[in-house]
Amino acid sequence: MVDVVDGPDDSQRIQIDVTLYAPAETPAPTILLAHGFGGSKADTATQAQELVQRGFTVLTYSSRGFGRSTGQIALNDPDYEVKDAQQLLDWLARQPEVSRDGDGDPKVGVTGASYGGALSLMLAGADHRVDAIAPVMTYNDLGQALLPNNAARQARATPTPAGGSFNDKGVFKQAWAGLLFAAGSAPRPHDEPDTGSSSPNGPTGPQGQPLTCGNFTDQVCAAYSEVAQTGRAGQATLDLLARVSPKSVTAGIKVPTLLVQGERDTLFGLDQSDANARQITAAGGEVKTIWFAGGHDGAEPGPVQRQQIADWFAFHLGGVGPAPEQPNDFQFDIAGRPQRNGEIPVRTITADSYPGVQDAERVPRFSLPLHGQATEIVNPPGGNPAATSSLPGASQALDAAGSLGQSVARDLPGQTAVFRTDPLDSQLLISGTPRTRLSVASVKGQPATGSAVLFAKLYDVDPDQKRTLIGNAVSPLHVTDLPPDGTPVEVDVALPGVVHPLETGHRLELVVSTTDQAYARPKEPAVHRVGLAGGAEVTIPSVRGTATSANAVPAEPLVGIGVLAGLVLAAWVISRIRRKSSDDLDPMLSDTPLVIAGLTKSYPDKPTAVQDLSIRVERGQIVGLLGPNGAGKTTTLRMLLGLLHPSSGQVRIFGHRLVPGAPVLSRVGALVETPGFLPHLSGVDNLRYYWAATGRPMLQARFDEVLQIAGLDSAAQRRVRTYSQGMKQRLAIAQAMLGLPELLVLDEPTNGLDPPQIHQMREILRRYAATGRSVLVSSHLLAEVEQTCTHVVVMHNGRLVTTGSVADIVSVDGEATFRVDEPQQAAAALRTIEGLGQVEVDGDLVHADLAGHKAAIAVNVLVDAGVSVHQVGPRRRLEDAFLQLVGEEKR
Repeated sequence: MVDVVDGPDDSQRIQIDVTLYAPAETPAPTILLAHGFGGSKADTATQAQELVQRGFTVLTYSSRGFGRSTGQIALNDPDYEVKDAQQLLDWLARQPEVSRDGDGDPKVGVTGASYGGALSLMLAGADHRVDAIAPVMTYNDLGQALLPNNAARQARATPTPAGGSFNDKGVFKQAWAGLLFAAGSAPRPHDEPDTGSSSPNGPTGPQGQPLTCGNFTDQVCAAYSEVAQTGRAGQATLDLLARVSPKSVTAGIKVPTLLVQGERDTLFGLDQSDANARQITAAGGEVKTIWFAGGHDGAEPGPVQRQQIADWFAFHLGGVGPAPEQPNDFQFDIAGRPQRNGEIPVRTITADSYPGVQDAERVPRFSLPLHGQATEIVNPPGGNPAATSSLPGASQALDAAGSLGQSVARDLPGQTAVFRTDPLDSQLLISGTPRTRLSVASVKGQPATGSAVLFAKLYDVDPDQKRTLIGNAVSPLHVTDLPPDGTPVEVDVALPGVVHPLETGHRLELVVSTTDQAYARPKEPAVHRVGLAGGAEVTIPSVRGTATSANAVPAEPLVGIGVLAGLVLAAWVISRIRRKSSDDLDPMLSDTPLVIAGLTKSYPDKPTAVQDLSIRVERGQIVGLLGPNGAGKTTTLRMLLGLLHPSSGQVRIFGHRLVPGAPVLSRVGALVETPGFLPHLSGVDNLRYYWAATGRPMLQARFDEVLQIAGLDSAAQRRVRTYSQGMKQRLAIAQAMLGLPELLVLDEPTNGLDPPQIHQMREILRRYAATGRSVLVSSHLLAEVEQTCTHVVVMHNGRLVTTGSVADIVSVDGEATFRVDEPQQAAAALRTIEGLGQVEVDGDLVHADLAGHKAAIAVNVLVDAGVSVHQVGPRRRLEDAFLQLVGEEKR
């Protein structure tokens, strides 16, 4: 926990729950990693570990009001969440793991998704110590995100692809807002249960608030209550939303900014990212924009996007090794149709820059004529029944459901005006915000309210008349000041920003409805006349770019395939000759599974990964390879398997000097990194294909035996896609055991296993070694190593610290523990031994410093004194010995 002080007058003291992750080499540039709304620091652990592997120090934390952090949610208010984050920067500047640009100034980048992404923008605008940011799936104007109005009286120039139409008197996005308010109202881990206390206004929560306010501040609670009940935002609510929006600080953001926005997002659309890009570049900031095939309604950022974020920070922060050049280009994904296995093929397009900002060319727009008559449409009393367009956060599931999912989009008769284009005679890619112009009027003699709330959306209609709601999204429109005499009012309409390919023969259908269940609707009945205006067209933005991930094979390189094949064949022949000449055998070591002598691995401009390592594994031993992160364990394992070439030293397996592809490797089974399995095949079929690739006889594989050892005999015929993570890990171990190799090398074999499976694995390894085979296992579970292994090798900073039997290492300081029936009597008896050290009593345990005496002598003294001895062992555990040996303690 880190104590911070915030509030308008810096009078509120709260605690922020943090975790600091450090790489092998410190100090290092640091990433402040913020979580999304309703989450906590636990949600960012995976990305934090990836960034640590890249070489960054990472600080994750739970924002005020979430997780175990105290305080109340203020929606990234400058006086609360932003002040908290600034004090986290102060704290980082004092940590030895963190690189600094100066006193009190850590070298730091900030990233986060959604709520956390907005925090990165707010912090960059408020604190000059931030060096780079990467906001993900976030907003520019929270007021427009939750109360959008995409209708403007005046036509607006739109040089950028996804420029929206941010107007006042917006329509409340009640479905999304309700979900967010519920997420902020969930009980927190440290909240005490309600004891029945009450105020004159009813029961109160932990901070004395009404329970209806959840974990929010009074101001946020009042704002939500107002909008949820009336559908409208008063000036105080609008001022609050403006204050907590990044638009309030974008003019001050000068640091390199990577904007990553989802294309499937009915909460924070592409228009929000577009506004951030325009405002930051106008202020002189450096901006790169990425749209990916996901979002709040789709997939979260995947490994590709997380790698791009890491590359961005590596390039702009430095200090973590080589980083690819980061041009300020524009990338966006084109998602294909969902496959039967649920996966969605994606093609990435790259343009030189984000169109329409600074000196970049405007986005090209293509006009498609619309046809259709003005239509009188009805807003029913109470706004019900209402049309449906999407379920917040569920569009990905609807896509996977195919026609069933599309059936959620439903327009109601009498409530819609429909306008259509002609079928397309060529393909057209929508990449941004389409726009059109509409005419809206009251109808004389019919109910009227002086304004109209409407919802505009685009359908893709194929030649079979199958309609697909593009992006499962709608644009809410609030047209005010409608004359009662029926005089029409023309408005410029920004439709939802999407990336969607239109195929030849398809047409677009523009639908304007009076209702949508995701938004607040007027309760008063009314009739409106809606028609086309302006040029009676819809304009489509289509960004020019090149495909950077298309599955195309260029023709030119085919000419060189024959030459390449000849080079490969020559290299193979040379490698065979070298392998044969280097396959020397030391007869004295022919029965020793593994001998490593003077092994070293170094890289240019980096500390040596492994330095002069020498170890030996004998038959029947289970050897645990221990060391903190970055000690060189995985590098060592990869070298002894021939996957990595050592800088110096040698590895001998059963006396044979190891070279890549050496035949002696057939006597070794290994699990170093999680292998990939074909999900559509059964477990046993995956093993069969793997074994077949080795070229060895099938009868030698012993499939049934290894599956039984791994506890998968009953699930062997099931497809791997149905396996749990633990089952996949056991299948990987079974693959390593195929053929029952004489030396088994396992890197973290208990990952994904539950306690009973870990116990079973312990027994498996013991039985395996009892047959004369040997096991080398790397693990972070020190208690399991202590119970499983016969010997350990301890590494630190690439060097050997110590090696020996587990018993020798844990008992190195001569302290022993005795479990007895009469502890006080036992302590008195032990103190009679001349030269014995300190004796302590702990329940039925007696701890004694034997000071060189053998434990058997102490046992004889206890028995002579009439004390029953139930158990004797070393006092400390392997974990204690390990921490002492490497000279580290847990932070």
